[in-house]
Amino acid sequence: MGINLSNFLTSQSKNRKMGEFQDLDHLDGISISTVSANLYNTNRDDLVMFYFREGANFASVYTQSKIISENIKWNLNQKTKKIFSLLVNTRNANSFTGDQGYQSLQILAEEISNELTKKQKEDEEYPEKIKTKNIIFGCTGTIGEKFPVEKIKSKIPELIKNIRYTQNKYIWMKAALGIMTTDTQPKMAMEHCTIGTTQIKIYGIAKGSGMIYPNMATTLGYIFTDADISNDVLNKLLKKNVESTFNAISCDGDTSTNDMITIFSTGKAKNKTIVNISDKKLKYFNEALKNVMLNLAKRVVSDGEGASKFITIKIFKSKTEQEAKQIAFSIANSSLVKTAIAGEDPNWGRIIMALGKSGAEINLKKMSIKFGDIYIIKNGKLSNQYNEKETAQYMKNINIEMNINVASGNKNFTAYTMDFTKKYVEINSDYRS
Repeated sequence: MGINLSNFLTSQSKNRKMGEFQDLDHLDGISISTVSANLYNTNRDDLVMFYFREGANFASVYTQSKIISENIKWNLNQKTKKIFSLLVNTRNANSFTGDQGYQSLQILAEEISNELTKKQKEDEEYPEKIKTKNIIFGCTGTIGEKFPVEKIKSKIPELIKNIRYTQNKYIWMKAALGIMTTDTQPKMAMEHCTIGTTQIKIYGIAKGSGMIYPNMATTLGYIFTDADISNDVLNKLLKKNVESTFNAISCDGDTSTNDMITIFSTGKAKNKTIVNISDKKLKYFNEALKNVMLNLAKRVVSDGEGASKFITIKIFKSKTEQEAKQIAFSIANSSLVKTAIAGEDPNWGRIIMALGKSGAEINLKKMSIKFGDIYIIKNGKLSNQYNEKETAQYMKNINIEMNINVASGNKNFTAYTMDFTKKYVEINSDYRS
């Protein structure tokens, strides 16, 4: 199972050293398989299957868009405590495809359940009959095009034949590459922690580069752990941590029809039973899970379509956390702010504009704005030490940080975004060509 060079080279990751990617290795209870279904009319991997040999507990958060893809509808309809397989396809979002899109998933689920049931009989001492309700889907790509069910169905036997019960960093890399669309880099993250005295692994992969704006969850993100945690606790942990991670990013202010973040727990670590989310044994797991999610979310932003800058926007002392978030995204989603940063122009007047239009409460007499450590506004006025040349030099950095104190309360929020470049326009004007 070597890396598909077509995926790797076209991802532009050839400019990065392999060592810069985290080395995800074996995680008990999960198997990974990738294949090309020729969805791009090339031999790049475009189908990825995750197989949970003994099933996995799981929890998901999905887009809050009023128009959702057929795979999200399918996933929401599967009332089960265990998932045995997740199949992710690229190139086609299976959104606005109606009955054809949904029925295609039924056809694929039946094929997968039949083939995996055979696999169970071949490999397991006590084989399970895998049902269609034990299978969920991730779809990403163009909205409104007929779903290529036959192409995908024809590759299911090969996917299952390629299943390996031991993973290494190359297999994880193939999976991360296989779910990419306009991404230029695969996105992976990992953490180790403990539950009680038991060592735990948490691994994650994600894709996302455009149509990124948080609304429950953004992009596709899949997190895997060998911890033994119930569906209910996984659900609460995921919802708790999504707000400051995947719900704290924006590339372009557009929420997808296909957004999903799912966590799977194989239970193979055999840790002590977790009764509820307030269990003290969950402390380090919760911290590690947040780190994985934030790592992946930041990787999505840093790989935003055409991005040349990674921007952190920290809002301090707002009246409420919701208002702090409102202000942060008023700035993060401003095309004028994003283009100024792309041009390395310290045009702080655009920040003032974005603050004003947010509708949040701001104490103008005490407000302050800093770019990095450089004061621009202090106590509601242009700082006496403000130096345009110094600030312009700061804008040449790849990482830009804005620190804004609105002095109206004691709540904070941090958002992450990217700039708008000419490359962004090129990518999106040529998206389907």
